[in-house]
Amino acid sequence: MADPRQTELAFALRRASARQLLRAVLDHGPELGVREAQQILRNPYVTTEVIDELAANRSLISSHEVRGAIARHPRTSLTVALRFVPGLFWRDLMELSLDVRIKPRVRRAAEKHLLLRLPQLALGERITLARRAGRAVLVELRGEREERVIAAMLDNPRLTEELLLPLAADPTARPQVLDRLAANARWRTRYRLRAALSRNPQTPFRVQRAILPGLKRRDLERVASADELSSVVRRWAEELLSPAADRAGGSERNACPPGI
Repeated sequence: MADPRQTELAFALRRASARQLLRAVLDHGPELGVREAQQILRNPYVTTEVIDELAANRSLISSHEVRGAIARHPRTSLTVALRFVPGLFWRDLMELSLDVRIKPRVRRAAEKHLLLRLPQLALGERITLARRAGRAVLVELRGEREERVIAAMLDNPRLTEELLLPLAADPTARPQVLDRLAANARWRTRYRLRAALSRNPQTPFRVQRAILPGLKRRDLERVASADELSSVVRRWAEELLSPAADRAGGSERNACPPGI
């Protein structure tokens, strides 16, 4: 059971003024626990000076929760925040790198350390990261061999077509990954992505067959002349370029394929 005195102190700290907070930290430093530190950091009147005092409390900063909360606070000094960043968990680093209230140098440091952690993350952690990560992390994740990571990344609101184009054109990408990209409701309507997939030798035949009728003539010509592509795919492109195909299906050219 929680100590009533500690509960009362935590309640008071959440509602204290800036001056009262500083006095409480100076007077009760040794008594402060994780709960009290969290209440102080949630107080809208907390100042950089108060946070500096918390960061100097060795007992408090032995807690990962406190270090993370201090690093993520917008009023934490640059020096203190940068000191705590390297020891944060990957999820804290992700949140820190995405928080626009945080100083840019701290966000960049968090992103740098998150990138260093990527090789050690388990599959489930990479999937979670792929759904929310920022640009620099997405650049690394697009080279993933695991299609479930790519599937999660495709729904990331920070993902852009420019970031995806290298994946669509990557001749070392796994066919399953390219299949996921081609079938994604958000991205399958993007013409440049479809054109890049059409020229990728790793794109599954079924996907190629669906994409080719919607390509512009110049892109069909590139497919038809691409030696790295299968003769079957090149022949499909040649057939679509024939005068008979132009007369029969000209109105469908550039159409987006339905679900692939």
